[in-house]
Amino acid sequence: MNTNRAVVVDPAAPGRLVIREASAPSPLPSEARVRVAAVSLNRGEVRRAMAADAGWRPGWDVAGVVEQAAADGSGPKEGARVVGFMRSGGWAEQVAVPTHALAELPAAVTFAQAATLPVAGLTALHALAKGGLLLERRVLITGATGGVGDYAIQLARLSGARVTASVRRADQEDFVRAAGADNVVIGDDLPGAGDFGPYDLVIESVGGGTLAAALALLAEGGACVLLGTTGGAQVTFDASRFYPIGRAVLYGFILFDELGVEPAAVGLGRLARLVAAGKLNPRITREASWTQIADVAQELTERRYLGKAVLHVSSKG
Repeated sequence: MNTNRAVVVDPAAPGRLVIREASAPSPLPSEARVRVAAVSLNRGEVRRAMAADAGWRPGWDVAGVVEQAAADGSGPKEGARVVGFMRSGGWAEQVAVPTHALAELPAAVTFAQAATLPVAGLTALHALAKGGLLLERRVLITGATGGVGDYAIQLARLSGARVTASVRRADQEDFVRAAGADNVVIGDDLPGAGDFGPYDLVIESVGGGTLAAALALLAEGGACVLLGTTGGAQVTFDASRFYPIGRAVLYGFILFDELGVEPAAVGLGRLARLVAAGKLNPRITREASWTQIADVAQELTERRYLGKAVLHVSSKG
């Protein structure tokens, strides 16, 4: 089957995202051709799509079936159920995925569950690794109701950490406690977070006043891993409260760079096995057909759901 359709940016269309005819993928020797069954949305790719030129194809998270294995013999074989990570273009019926970014799925893991793992799961996994051994250590997670935050809470608890989650509203507390948060702080800029610190590791994605507050809450030798600045890129902090902590660091985190050290396939396989074992729970709170891509992307931008959104890709719809 040589036909293909993909989500592309069309600045003239409502929501800027539409499904259009696209060229079928031509895999390199180290790539597998995958028939996509489900994809997941992430704030970064949606934000870029809202400013991208016409024709740009978004999409990082994919799950589906290998229709053509890599010619060099690497990676999953034809017919394998897989999850993959792409740098762009994943929201399509067919994609070519490098085998170093492709992992086979256990039978117990659904395509919808798998589609949530690449960006959110890998980001949480690699960010938490910056804290070293987390057993009985204090971890603070901001932006805790998003996909990354949700996985970070669960994985930190699995590692034996004592987890404090930061949320903006009181009605979000139950969501993060269900993920495993020991403590919850509610409101802007971490009110009351000092009661549960100091923190050996902070996973920070808000920026602004939240980042400034987090830096002052680190323990000696602690690390603040900065993933994003959804609440503000300009940060003013009290340096006199930060440097005396001693050996504390602020780490700039970009997933694409981290995957240059450990291939995505390794982490994806690990995460998928945790899901299959019932130890990691992909919490999908929005599920729809990919024909609703523009609407679901807008809902993500407006923070109208917690956790992850998954779109089912169909060759008929």
